[in-house]
Amino acid sequence: MYTHCANIAHVVLSREELGHRIAEARNSAGLTQQQCADAVGMDRTGLVRIENGGRRTTVLELVRLAEALQTRVEWFMQEAPPSVVSHRNASDPRQPSPAIDRMVERVAREVEFLLELDGHPKLPASPKFEMPNNASEMEGYAIKTRKLLGYEPTEPTTGLSERAAKIGILAFSFPLGKEAADGASLLLTSGCVAVVNGNRGFGRRRFTLAHELGHCVFADEYSVDWQVAVHVEGREALIDRFASALLLPEALLRTSLLEASQDESLRTAAVVTASKFQVGMSTLARRLKELDLVSHDQAGQVRSVRTTRADIIDFALVPPPDSQELNQAELPRPYEKAVLDAYRQDRISAARATDLLFDTWDEADLPEPPTPAGRERPTLPAGGGCVPHGKRR
Repeated sequence: MYTHCANIAHVVLSREELGHRIAEARNSAGLTQQQCADAVGMDRTGLVRIENGGRRTTVLELVRLAEALQTRVEWFMQEAPPSVVSHRNASDPRQPSPAIDRMVERVAREVEFLLELDGHPKLPASPKFEMPNNASEMEGYAIKTRKLLGYEPTEPTTGLSERAAKIGILAFSFPLGKEAADGASLLLTSGCVAVVNGNRGFGRRRFTLAHELGHCVFADEYSVDWQVAVHVEGREALIDRFASALLLPEALLRTSLLEASQDESLRTAAVVTASKFQVGMSTLARRLKELDLVSHDQAGQVRSVRTTRADIIDFALVPPPDSQELNQAELPRPYEKAVLDAYRQDRISAARATDLLFDTWDEADLPEPPTPAGRERPTLPAGGGCVPHGKRR
C-alpha cells in the first residue's frame, strides 16, 4: 500500500512564501522564535533566516518544525481554506490561536483533503439565511431549520449531529480541555464544519452544537464561541435564541410542559421535560423564562434542579447515553465512511487513516483493504513520495 497525500514534490514555493507559512504556523501555536528554535534544535538566527526567506530549509528541519508546531508538513506547502485565511487576516498575528481554533482549522483541512482525494464526503450546500433583526424572526428561522433537518413539529431534536450532516454541516466533538472554548464553526466552499468541546456536559454540548448550526445557516464564515449563552448581546444573543428555539420549539415545549406539570411539582416537570428534549437545566430554565412560561424565581429553581437516579426510575426516564449523540470524542458518520472508503481503495495508508480519524480508531479497527487478483498496487513516481508529518499530542 502507498500513502496518498498532497504531492508536494511538484509544489513550487519561494523561500519567502515557505518562510511566511512557517512563521504563521508558529504564531498560531503561540511559540516565540526562541521557543520554536529550541524545540527543533537550531539556533534562533537560523529560524529567523528561514522565516524571512534568507535561507532554504531541509526536509529534516521541516519535519522537526511540523512536530514542534503540531501540524502536517504538507500544510506548509498548501494554502489554508479561504475562511481560515480571512480569519487570520482579521486577527492579531501575534496572538496564539486557542485549542479549538486550531482544531477547527485541522478539521477543515482534513475534510477538504478527502474531498480533493475522492469527492467524499458528499456535502450539500448548507442553507444560507439572512440574519434577522429580532428574536421573533429568529424563532421562525429555527422552525424552518427544523423542517430542513427533517423533524416533525411534535418531535424533539434527537440525533441532531446526524441530521446536520444531511444539510451539509459536519459536527465533530473533541475533548479540548476545560479552558478551551465551547465550540467553533467554519464555512467550507460547500457545506460547513462545526467543532464542539467534548469536555462540556452533555446538555451544554447539545446547546453548543445547535448554536454552531446557527452560525452555519446564517453564513458566518468563521466563529469561535468561548462560552455560549452567557450574557451576550447582539448577534450572538440572536444565535443563542436560534439554538434554544431549535432544541425547544415554543409550541412543543408548552404542550410538553403542560402535560408534565399536571398534578406535579415544578421540579418534576423540569426533570421530565429536560429528559424528553435532551437539554440541560440551564438551557431549559433560560428557554422557559424567555417565553414567559415561568417567573424569574421559578427559572432559578429549574436551573438548580439535578436529575437523580431515583428520578430515572420514578419517571421512567431514558438518560441519553454518550454513544447516542456527541460523545466526548465523536466524528460524523459520513466523514468516517469517507476515510474508510479511501483506505479500502488503497488511496491512503493505515497510519494516514487513523490520523484522519483523529486517533479515535486504532489500526486494528480498520477493515482489511481489498486487493483484487491481478491488480498491481500503484507506485509513486520517483521523487513523489510523501514527506513525514509531525506527531500530534
